[in-house]
Amino acid sequence: MRRRTSALLLAGLLLAGCVPRAAEAPPTAVVPPPRTYSTVGLESVIGSTAGALVAQFGRPDLEIREGSARKLQFLGPVCVLDAYLYPPRRGGDPVVAHVDARLPDGREMDRSSCVAALSRREEAR
Repeated sequence: MRRRTSALLLAGLLLAGCVPRAAEAPPTAVVPPPRTYSTVGLESVIGSTAGALVAQFGRPDLEIREGSARKLQFLGPVCVLDAYLYPPRRGGDPVVAHVDARLPDGREMDRSSCVAALSRREEAR
């Protein structure tokens, strides 16, 4: 009798492991908030026209147009600055809405430091 009880108990435990569990909710992806950038030190660039950028940095080293958008790239020994110009909603000349800065090897760099460094480059004089 004892063997039979033990066998039944063991069979019950084995079968209990076969019972499907309640479905667990899949983990939700954690989306980081959008990165915000300070515009301190960028007052001479954000909102500027292409002509104002040329006056400040000299002739761009690269210019790309895509539809009404325009990208001007300025290279210096310290950094690379990409300025993205878009036309204002009410029309008019495209103005800088965003800038990216990086070191020549591609690593991220402070944007305002890059603006300051490029303002001192020889082509800007």
